[in-house]
Amino acid sequence: MTQTKLAVIYYSSTGTNYQMAKWAEAAGKEAGAEVKLLKVAETAPEAAIESNPAWKEHLEATKDVPEVSLNDLEWADAIIFSVPTRFGNVPSQFKQFIDTTGGLWFQGKLANKAVSAMSSASNPHGGQEQTILQLYTTMYHWGAIVAAPGFTDDSAYAAGGNPYGTSVTVGQDGKMVEDVEASVKHQAKRTVSVAAALQSLNN
Repeated sequence: MTQTKLAVIYYSSTGTNYQMAKWAEAAGKEAGAEVKLLKVAETAPEAAIESNPAWKEHLEATKDVPEVSLNDLEWADAIIFSVPTRFGNVPSQFKQFIDTTGGLWFQGKLANKAVSAMSSASNPHGGQEQTILQLYTTMYHWGAIVAAPGFTDDSAYAAGGNPYGTSVTVGQDGKMVEDVEASVKHQAKRTVSVAAALQSLNN
């Protein structure tokens, strides 16, 4: 059977979604997938980054992580996105990249990929669910197959019980409030298994 190709694509300003993406990367490899960990390009003004030491530090610490390209989307059988919420929606950096996918969409090259999403916010009701659902709206236009975790594993409850995708609250100290590592890893493995099932149907 052909090895499933997983792209874990994240945007992170201070590191939370990077950590979630790293857990997803590890789980994807455990599930037997070929995995690429990729970041969305930073487009914020330098002055904004300089004004936040944690943001600047994270950007420097992850400078060697490859930036995602359209070729990566075409390559992948499965895609996991991890992004923070911005007013109940995805960050502008992520949206700017997504808005470049029209050519692939028009050619049907994004259809039938298994996709799943994760998010974070600074308070428990800060828009995490809405951010994931907004992202999935784009995936429906792609013709992708959304592999939401639902409550298919008990880890969802420890992680706060978001059935659409793992989400986490980030405290004022910059640390995650909920224990989401197991939930992230289950979601990643589930996404890989859904992609593998789709591959078997298409072969």
